[in-house]
Amino acid sequence: MLQILLKRFSFFTILTLFFSCSSTQKVNSQEQNKQVAGHIILIGIDGFGAYAFEKAKIPNIRKMMKNGSYSLQARSVLPSSSAVNWASMLMGSGPELHGFTEWDSQEPELPSATLGESGIYPTIFSVIDTQLPKAKKGAIYTWGGIRNLFERELVELYYNGETDTKTIEKATSFIIEEKPVFTFIHLDDADHTGHKIGFDSPEYYNEIEKIDTLIGKMIASLEAENLLKETIIILTSDHGGNRKSHGGKTLKEVEIPWIIFGKGISNKGKLESTIVTYDTGATIAYLLGLRAPEFWRGKPVINILML
Repeated sequence: MLQILLKRFSFFTILTLFFSCSSTQKVNSQEQNKQVAGHIILIGIDGFGAYAFEKAKIPNIRKMMKNGSYSLQARSVLPSSSAVNWASMLMGSGPELHGFTEWDSQEPELPSATLGESGIYPTIFSVIDTQLPKAKKGAIYTWGGIRNLFERELVELYYNGETDTKTIEKATSFIIEEKPVFTFIHLDDADHTGHKIGFDSPEYYNEIEKIDTLIGKMIASLEAENLLKETIIILTSDHGGNRKSHGGKTLKEVEIPWIIFGKGISNKGKLESTIVTYDTGATIAYLLGLRAPEFWRGKPVINILML
């Protein structure tokens, strides 16, 4: 008799735990669907390897790290080249699915596993456009190759600034005037100098420091317009560099910074999470309360939120 009661008790205990867990999952799912901030800005610094933090004088970026969460051990996908990784960042998947495999891919060399209505592998721009159809979006970039890696018809602004100064100025004006829900900013001057002179040269670090100054000015402008309190900024890179090149498998080429701060973001500092560049798109969707496409492979970084 005692054994029968124990078996029944165990059975009902398991059922109770099952439904309790199910209920918790539902609650968590509902929490995940809440939009954390009104504006998300993704700043991508081309060729900004994590190793650069040892020498670069970047007070504004370090302030973001201090007030937010970060990893200096995030990784690019392979090959550690530009178009491959910018596509992966925006498309939430690696090159085996989106098909962009070269540093300057203008179209997929490998047929994309799936296509959106715009004819390319769907990016975070199309995810936002589908689920927040009235939300404004923009892409402002220094390197013209970015234009091939997102759905230009889905944004209110796409602009090739040609220099990082012009790019930041245009992006700042766009954010202040249009108040978009998502803005992607690509900066290229450091990568250009890395290829020309070297990715561990004084000239390279000088360009990184100029970018830090530009970012500081943009943040100050947003704060003056009372926009910063409703904004999350993510700063990352496509790859690092080794001597005058990249595309290989060294940590100097593959390890990249991943920094996030702003509304609702914890100032816990260093993250222990494993982060790959395609997790960035998934994290943006998560922070906007959107459902990421099933065919994306990125996972949102969720231990960045304040409890």
